Amino acid sequence: MPRRLHGLSGRLLWLTVAFVMFAEVLIFIPSISVMRTTWLRDRLDTAAAAGIVIDGLQPAELPREVQDDTLLATGTKVLALRKDGTSRLLAAIDVPPQVDDQYDLANEGAVNAMQNALDTLLLGGGKVMRVFGPIGETDMIIELVMTDDALRKAMISFSKLMFGISLLISMVTAGLIYVSINRMMISPIRRLTHGMQRFSDRPEDPDRIFQPGRAKGELEVAGQHLAAMQMELQRTLKQQKNLADLGLAVSKINHDMRNILASAQLMSDRLVDVEDPMVRSFAPKLLRTIDRAVGYTNEVLAYGQASEAAPRRRLLKLADLCQDVREMLAIDPEGTIGFVEQIAEDLEVDADGEQLFRVIHNLCRNAVQALSQAEPGEDGQAHRISLSAQRVGSVVSIIIDDNGPGMPQKARENLFTAFRGAARSGGTGLGLAIARELVLAHGGTIALVEKPGRGTQFRIEIPDRPVSLESYRARA
Repeated sequence: MPRRLHGLSGRLLWLTVAFVMFAEVLIFIPSISVMRTTWLRDRLDTAAAAGIVIDGLQPAELPREVQDDTLLATGTKVLALRKDGTSRLLAAIDVPPQVDDQYDLANEGAVNAMQNALDTLLLGGGKVMRVFGPIGETDMIIELVMTDDALRKAMISFSKLMFGISLLISMVTAGLIYVSINRMMISPIRRLTHGMQRFSDRPEDPDRIFQPGRAKGELEVAGQHLAAMQMELQRTLKQQKNLADLGLAVSKINHDMRNILASAQLMSDRLVDVEDPMVRSFAPKLLRTIDRAVGYTNEVLAYGQASEAAPRRRLLKLADLCQDVREMLAIDPEGTIGFVEQIAEDLEVDADGEQLFRVIHNLCRNAVQALSQAEPGEDGQAHRISLSAQRVGSVVSIIIDDNGPGMPQKARENLFTAFRGAARSGGTGLGLAIARELVLAHGGTIALVEKPGRGTQFRIEIPDRPVSLESYRARA
């Protein structure tokens, strides 16, 4: 047997055959009942015609030979006519001693007719039955006494014919449904399955992406979604590969970088002893920067492997932190980029200082890179980065704004996604991805704000930590 007949289409074929045959069985019972009633009615009509002729010959009596021929023509043993309230025997041969069943065709309901038909077909044979019914529109009634052998034989022949026709109809119907469903459903499903299997063998190969059809049916729509899912999976795999390559590259340089920074840290410690005022003013900032770099090398592999360390939160002055960001950016005061801070000196934020520094520094550094490559605006305004903040209740809102060219549409669509949300050529998008992860670790939010003019604006919201009942009572 072909392999397809064992699959979904094969099961559908056999189920169709079974269901059509079941429907034919339901139709067969009323059909065999109608066939039985018609057969008996034909016998009564033939007997009625003969009975009226015989009755018209009265008072003469039919010869025995004529009676036998009449009964043989009607297939009966006894022929009687009921007229004007009296019943008269017209012809008889081999009168049976008893009658097994009686059928009044005039008053036989549909249910009784089906029951009687099944009884004759399944249990009949050799039974004597009495059948009677009216003659046309008259009040005369014709009665027959006969065996059910001829009727049962006719019913069996009719059943065989019905079975053959039903089987032919079911096979033709099932074949048409099989071909139609196989073309409209099974073949596309098989194509989808083959596409998934082919893609799973080499998911990194762009040629293995499923090519959906152009029709608008449900399976074609499923194929389009499958193709979109495979393309998204390829992008994710590529991103994961980039992350793995990045982790491998960083792990190779991390060991040597820590040694170099450790040496720089030791040499920088000696700058504190130098008497030069210029050196003394820069030494603490240099030491703080190197210490921060050493800390980064110890935690740099956290991204891409698990997650950033939990923030060690404390109340800190946001203005001092932003001043460190400005110094780290090393913006030339005489250059083309201005840096404006609008933060109150007493504004405090409940955050991890190092992590919040990384967030603000990443966003400001992106702004500096965008402005350094951009032309001045049409209105002749100089490039500017604005850093402002305010507290509203228990939430500190930090705004980082610039008047640069703004973010490209592709970067907006993949915002905060590593390797896909880069705003400039050659970028990785890691800065925004890291910033978002750090802000979310504080229970805050970071979003790109739509603005009417040129430039890019990010809003960071950092909520204070919830105060426990024990801490509240201790303060009270």
